[in-house]
Amino acid sequence: MAPETPVMMLRAHARQAPWNARGLAAHVTALIDAAGIRPTNASARAIPSARAVRFYVATGLMDHPEGRGTAATYHYRHLLQLLAIKIRQREGRTLDGIRAELSGLAGDALERRVAAALGPALEIAAVAGQPDPMDQPTNWRRIVVSDGIEVTVRGDLPAASPATLIAMREAIRAAIARDDLD
Repeated sequence: MAPETPVMMLRAHARQAPWNARGLAAHVTALIDAAGIRPTNASARAIPSARAVRFYVATGLMDHPEGRGTAATYHYRHLLQLLAIKIRQREGRTLDGIRAELSGLAGDALERRVAAALGPALEIAAVAGQPDPMDQPTNWRRIVVSDGIEVTVRGDLPAASPATLIAMREAIRAAIARDDLD
């Protein structure tokens, strides 16, 4: 089997889309942390936030998401755009310069550029065997504690046994000090 290229490893992140603004920012933050990306511009933040994502969309640095408001969803291209912004900020580029650069950049060129910049970090993540959320079991155990309060436990954990779930439910009920939750 051929070794995975940085582009292939980057494309694996597309399986985790779509994201909301906060999820996209968190995903990019994890990749930025792994790559050790720090901007040279003191006014630029190394770690993006949901607010920054919305700002980048509003100012034309990123494409508009699908949907609006809390229903807005971001996809793989948005991931690439946000990573490119942070990478270029690290290199000292201004937002105006980044905007001009990204506006003329095709998707595959953007992907190659981001993969090249993150290559070592992508390889480290692959070697470290970080779990892929897509590989997580879909078997979940859900127990209702009270109206509006639920506990969800992944089905393959020892904590998912019926006795443990009941004990958790009772402990939570005791913690919120309410006897009328039946």
